[in-house]
Amino acid sequence: MTEFSVLDLVPVREGGTVGEALSNAAQLARKAEEVGCKRFWVAEHHAMEGIAGGATSVVLAHIGNATSTIRIGSGGIMLPNHTPFQIAEQFGTLDALFPGRVDLGLGRAPGAGPELQRALRKNLHQASEYFPQDVAELRALMTGDVDLPITATPGLGANVEFWMLGSSLFGAQLAARLGMPYAFAAHFAPDHLDAALELYRRDFEPSDALAKPHVMVAMNVFAAETEAEARLLASSQQQSFVALRTGNPGKLPPPIEDYTSTLPAPSRAMLDHLGQAAAIGTPAKVREDIAAFTARTGADEIMLCGSTFDPEARLRSLELTLEACA
Repeated sequence: MTEFSVLDLVPVREGGTVGEALSNAAQLARKAEEVGCKRFWVAEHHAMEGIAGGATSVVLAHIGNATSTIRIGSGGIMLPNHTPFQIAEQFGTLDALFPGRVDLGLGRAPGAGPELQRALRKNLHQASEYFPQDVAELRALMTGDVDLPITATPGLGANVEFWMLGSSLFGAQLAARLGMPYAFAAHFAPDHLDAALELYRRDFEPSDALAKPHVMVAMNVFAAETEAEARLLASSQQQSFVALRTGNPGKLPPPIEDYTSTLPAPSRAMLDHLGQAAAIGTPAKVREDIAAFTARTGADEIMLCGSTFDPEARLRSLELTLEACA
């Protein structure tokens, strides 16, 4: 049976505040726990006024305190932005606070221009080249399998579930080689989805942590009582995608009726392309689309994404989706 989880960008909506975004994230996490989702992940983004999850481990502590059973984790930590030792301490602390509930999803793409590189005091493109070594070092800091000259406290012995994130073949190859579960970001980058999953399953090498391949795929899901309402809800995130791709990112905007009909052809084509990893409509339509996507990917888990301007609408969308797919 396919399991469901939630990815939250902690969106800051137009007219809203970071504090409101963090409060909404906690409310969404409680709803995810209530309806039976397995995980609640937060993604690391920096210097974006519409996303409040930059201090990811701090946000996860907030989410952990708001919930009691659901797994909490990063989707993901962009390891080139940090040192392995820092992340071992942070996630070791989270494990001490919320034992047996913490996931550590790792990504390679820093997604940063020169301004952010200077702010982080990092050469992020060079750091990306050391990503495989940094992943191995981070795991060793927590497992103690390799004798290192320094001990992370908290960190050593933490019961953290490691995940590899990706949107290309690189992450799939590394996840297979290290015997890690693999999460693919199809919700914003579906181009290499099928090839990456095939490569991961074909080349997977069992590890102490995982005996066989395990795949989670992210998709955008907006469910409502009517198809028109669902499409209206989806338009806020669609506007954000278009704004980001055209170099004008901002806060999450209010929904617009028939938004896609107002767009130039290239923007419509971009959204249509992303639509292969999306389900928008009534509960019955969403169930059908998720089933088809799961059949295509063979995913063990589906990560539900999709920001709405009205936080209550996302709670209702999640509730309808889980009821429909039960």
